[in-house]
Amino acid sequence: MSIVTRTGDKGQTSLMYGRRVDKFDLRVEAYGTVDELNAALGMARAHSELVFIQTALLVIQKELVALMGELAVAHEDRNRYANDKYPKMTLEMLHHLDGLVARIESEKITFEGWSTPGASVASAALDVARTVCRRAERLVSRLAALNKVDMLEIKYLNRLSDLLWLMARYTETQLSRKSDEPTA
Repeated sequence: MSIVTRTGDKGQTSLMYGRRVDKFDLRVEAYGTVDELNAALGMARAHSELVFIQTALLVIQKELVALMGELAVAHEDRNRYANDKYPKMTLEMLHHLDGLVARIESEKITFEGWSTPGASVASAALDVARTVCRRAERLVSRLAALNKVDMLEIKYLNRLSDLLWLMARYTETQLSRKSDEPTA
């Protein structure tokens, strides 16, 4: 079977369960942006030298698969999706992000005012992921305003963008501590 189906050649795509929508449909924009976020997190993970960051990002990437799945289902098919036992967003996922935020905030990270991305490739990649996350949050918020998604998705993305900002600052702090060590 080929990845090329040609079913989208006229500017439409299928949601889960086959409902056809325009490729510019808000739901498609939302899950497409979360997909972009997942790729940006993969780039950040690949550039990170910190095992803590790599491990946390991998867990988050797997959680985003559940979010994308929920976003790819028309509101009318939500019960069917739940009955088919696909992975779904949970409060535990949100609490996991809260725990990561608390852990990083307990460290002595350094930053003054707003940061300028680019202190390192790893922290810049985290900042790019943060901005993509904020865009995804705006799109999902529009879906929520139309009563087409749950608030948990918005809370998750909001918390994740805060976490990514902290991870970037944490990365910069860890790298500056490395570079401040005297050489023998």
